[in-house]
Amino acid sequence: MQDKKLTAFEPLKDNNEVPLRDLVNHIWLDFQQMGSFIADPLVVTGGEGMRVRTDDGREFIDAIGGAIVSSLGYGNRAVRTAMHAAIDRQDFWPVLHATTPSALLIAKRLAELLPGNLDCAFLLTGGSESTETAMKMARQYHRLNGQSTRYKVLSRYWSYHGATLNALAASGVGDRRKFEPLPNGFIHVNPPYCYRCPWGKKPESCNLECSTAFKDVIRYEGEETISAIIVDPVMAAAGVLVPPKNYYRILRELCDQHGILLIFDEVLTGFGRLGTLFACDYYGVVPDLICLGKGITSGYAPFAAVVAGAHITKKFIGDDARTFLHGHTYGGHPLGCETALAVIDELLSRDLIAQAATNGEYLRGRLLEIAKRHPEIGDIRGIGMIWGIEFVQDKKTRKHFPSKKARAIEIRQQAHKLGLLTRGSAHVIIIAPALTASFDELDEIIDILDQAITVSANH
Repeated sequence: MQDKKLTAFEPLKDNNEVPLRDLVNHIWLDFQQMGSFIADPLVVTGGEGMRVRTDDGREFIDAIGGAIVSSLGYGNRAVRTAMHAAIDRQDFWPVLHATTPSALLIAKRLAELLPGNLDCAFLLTGGSESTETAMKMARQYHRLNGQSTRYKVLSRYWSYHGATLNALAASGVGDRRKFEPLPNGFIHVNPPYCYRCPWGKKPESCNLECSTAFKDVIRYEGEETISAIIVDPVMAAAGVLVPPKNYYRILRELCDQHGILLIFDEVLTGFGRLGTLFACDYYGVVPDLICLGKGITSGYAPFAAVVAGAHITKKFIGDDARTFLHGHTYGGHPLGCETALAVIDELLSRDLIAQAATNGEYLRGRLLEIAKRHPEIGDIRGIGMIWGIEFVQDKKTRKHFPSKKARAIEIRQQAHKLGLLTRGSAHVIIIAPALTASFDELDEIIDILDQAITVSANH
């Protein structure tokens, strides 16, 4: 007897027919207060396009792309077909001794798409793995150059580079304090937060002090101690901070001047999220190492990569002492590789990068429109298909709401009741839908958000 084919909305069932939501006490979820989740679980059983359905019959429009991952939306047939073919073609092979055709093909594809001499990919399964790998590459690179004192990594407060210990140490989010002491050698500077400039500047008086701030730290720490600067080009964890165009050009020049490697953490921004294929394309900068993940497979399979410039990889060629002794069991898994190839084909053949740019301008207009009606919206900022809405008590003083009455949290809760999934912080709501969204779907997102703000304000 043939197995019954699962449709997009047909959930798997427990063998003993126990309701799925009765099993939630057996799972521990990422970044969730499990007491609250167990009291009101969200068990997604399937999805199509921009929508997901839960085990209790609810339907949501997903305005956050899963976790700013889903570029193609849910239920993409071309990708699923490629994944089935990949499973039929081959399973896991020993990564310590060999590679596979699919790994070679995705590495070649990335080399073709990335700018400059970024042409050699180290294949992994997740974003935290990729940032950890890049920082380890940077340290060994300097050792191979006879500069073993270069071990420090500079990054920014409010940045986010992953949840493993070194990635978290490089991050600047406040929650990292819960896991201290963290590994040493990680130093932070103030972020490019134009709405609340740490230097008290206005656009007309800005001299990009936010980028030259790295210069002072290099001088105080000593350039001979610094291996790399790692940046998330658009700082989603900080509430979607989009630095000015020249910010990263100045940073690139600074790294070249002081012999420091520049790492772009494009786990979130890569593969069309900004309306360009990569953020480095938008900013006109070629980093030494680029970290990729999330949108590279649109969430259909775990996959990530670090792509290095030729000047980096050639240092690791030679005798055994030059070997990069690092890896993960499932790095370069054939299913992830072939899924990435299929997703990239979809993005390019359907011209979804250009669509993301067009959609971004449409989103900007709609968000500015509702900002006029709601005085608690202090700032709208973003690019392409990632936007942040910051809420304040007073537009003139830009004072936030008290933490116990954080407006962004209340609005997200109201939006959830109205069938909209969003994410953010106490004071910022983030909108980052699939690149495939239609104007009608974007209107639906903004209309629900508008309604949620109104309901929250009247409470």
